[in-house]
Amino acid sequence: MLKQRLQQKLLQKLSPQQIQLMKLLEVPSMQMEQRIKNEIEENPALEEGAEDNAEDPYEEKPTNEDEDFSIDEYVSTDDIPSYKLNAKNYSGGELKPDIPFSVGSTFQDYLESQLGLRDLDEHTRLLASYLIGNLDDDGYLRRKLDAIVDDLDFTLNIKTTEEKLLEILNIVQDLEPTGVGARDLQECLLLQLADRDEESRPADTAYKILKYSFDEFTKKHYDKIITNLCITEKDLKDAIEEILKLNPKPGASYSDPHSKLAEHIIPDFILEIRDGELQLSLNSRNVPELKVSHTYSEMLQSYSDSKGNSSKQQKDAVNFVRQKLDSAKWFIDAIKQRQNTLMVTMEAIIGFQKKYFVEGDESALKPMILKDIADKTGLDISTISRVVNSKYIQTHFGIFPLKYLFSEGLQTDSGEEVSTREIKKILMQCIEDELKRNPLTDDELADILQKKGYQIARRTVAKYREILNIPVARLRREL
Repeated sequence: MLKQRLQQKLLQKLSPQQIQLMKLLEVPSMQMEQRIKNEIEENPALEEGAEDNAEDPYEEKPTNEDEDFSIDEYVSTDDIPSYKLNAKNYSGGELKPDIPFSVGSTFQDYLESQLGLRDLDEHTRLLASYLIGNLDDDGYLRRKLDAIVDDLDFTLNIKTTEEKLLEILNIVQDLEPTGVGARDLQECLLLQLADRDEESRPADTAYKILKYSFDEFTKKHYDKIITNLCITEKDLKDAIEEILKLNPKPGASYSDPHSKLAEHIIPDFILEIRDGELQLSLNSRNVPELKVSHTYSEMLQSYSDSKGNSSKQQKDAVNFVRQKLDSAKWFIDAIKQRQNTLMVTMEAIIGFQKKYFVEGDESALKPMILKDIADKTGLDISTISRVVNSKYIQTHFGIFPLKYLFSEGLQTDSGEEVSTREIKKILMQCIEDELKRNPLTDDELADILQKKGYQIARRTVAKYREILNIPVARLRREL
């Protein structure tokens, strides 16, 4: 049965300005310059340059296109031109030559070039090229051959069989670097051992271990390997040394110096100590100043002068100009608000961790979570999270991501609250000092920490160990 009824709802919607601010907060300084350039390209009413010292002419404007609006809100009476008077001229010694762009070859191109040296018929060469195209960056063929057979049939209308593809895969696996085209790690390592010219007892033992006891080898069940293959512990140790010489990622060994760009970290904040006081500043070196274009304001002025004779096309043009001016003003305001929010948040973090920033000692880091900074600044936790994300600070003792400064707290026997970062540091030290032949278990690590005054359970030790990417005791065992 259908019914009609009235219902009131209270909804909170974000304005376009608020959405724009939230997006800008997440952008680090490294990408901010490009973000501003994109905005300038999309909005012709936005220009680079310092703002004029004229009174801010912007107020809330009606959104209805048919409503009248005051032209004075958009027009500045300042006669300073919007263009720059200086030209980008360079003397002969300062001329910056264009750097040629170099296009490097890919790993697949390298394999294709080797394939061209083989005496193969056209059909076989085509299938081999298709297999090479399916290799990942590590040089592995992760897809099943039967799935590739179906792809060839449906996409290229090429009929073949799984047996034929296996023959061609053997051709691909014969290319350099050795081990390429393997379908799993075991096959990759076996291909490399089988390709060795010199025969030796350790290499022969290593081949048997990978061939018949690979599962026990990955789990470091060394006693089972010794029993299964009837070898001595010394034979096992020599064989493991041979295996460690192999390359588990043959594709990664091919690197083109022109195909990879060096990654740089540009700090968002710069913290200096001057006269014994901490001084914080925003790194806005690559962020240009912005202003609203005078040209668009003059266009609106021209419309105002001929308002009585305006046509529909002129009104549409004015509405377009007004939208661009509004967008430019909102973007400039969002940039200013972003800078203010970043500074307020970072000042609160520095106030919370002042001892650490003065001394540079990691043990001086106090437990700190996002809520602590949100309470100090009065901002929302989600805003603090956006500020912290992908941002870096430069100090007198190094450059660190802001996330590095945050950690949970834990109480000791004496009631003192310490950072979990200190627990992780002790945990790593214990594992570094352990006997590799008999590594410490999680229970033993928990006992060590408890003796040092940290009341911590075994499952918490396991959680921290996983965060630190440290394997379990059995996988840390060495002969």
